[in-house]
Amino acid sequence: MTIVMAAIILFGLTLIFATLLGVAKEILRVDEDPRIEQINEVLPSANCGGCGFAGCADFAKAVVEGKAPCDGCPVGGAETAADVAAILGIEVVQTAPFRPIVHCGAKTQDKLGVVPYEGIETCVGANIVGVTQACAYGCLGYSDCVRACTFDALHMVEGRPVVDYDKCTGCGACVKACPRDLIELIPFKEERMLVVACANKESAKAVKAVCKVGCIGCKLCQRFAPDVFEVPGNIADINYEKYTGEETEEVKKVLDKCPAEILLYFGRPKLKHAEQLAAEKAATSRN
Repeated sequence: MTIVMAAIILFGLTLIFATLLGVAKEILRVDEDPRIEQINEVLPSANCGGCGFAGCADFAKAVVEGKAPCDGCPVGGAETAADVAAILGIEVVQTAPFRPIVHCGAKTQDKLGVVPYEGIETCVGANIVGVTQACAYGCLGYSDCVRACTFDALHMVEGRPVVDYDKCTGCGACVKACPRDLIELIPFKEERMLVVACANKESAKAVKAVCKVGCIGCKLCQRFAPDVFEVPGNIADINYEKYTGEETEEVKKVLDKCPAEILLYFGRPKLKHAEQLAAEKAATSRN
């Protein structure tokens, strides 16, 4: 009899607690905005973190809460931004996509004072050691950025990372991976953008001692195209807020007069440039 009573009491308490939990759930329930799930469904599900959030679901929530822009998904691009804007009932303002560039154009044969390195073959490890090459600003070449890219858009070519812009989504994983901050995301206002492929801030003499193609801080670029180029120290810099990507006469003059070889174009070449590159490659192969 005691056992039966205990069972009845226990069953009764279970019903009471279940009822209380059900009531509490209804009282404390916070209805999620249905737009969050709708936005999450139109996102590419890459979960790359390029938007600045842990994943697509977090980004969708942030967009609805006004904490992230509707065009903040670098992988989805303009099409996804338009879909998100439609869900929110707003008009999206199209902006130039951000893509990575590399501030080191030195190939293996251009780097002077390279020291044999037998440590862990990562850029982070080599950077800690700090004696693997004479240039303290150049690419270390151990492919941390390549491994960080989940889209197979980066490859090491002749000792430097080269971006495949047909695959690149601008997620920024390579930017975070570089211990020397040599990779930067810039607005690609054109398919092909000019880049200062050097980060060495030392004097001209010091640069020449460690690299064959480093910037010597001569300021010719600033003199010929002051709206585009600045030389705040010993290293040239391009003002991407003012630089439109167009090959103006001033920019052409800079390319013609620059004594170094660190002003490079990154991105997809325009048709006329592609034809020129093909012709140059064919001429080289014949020789």
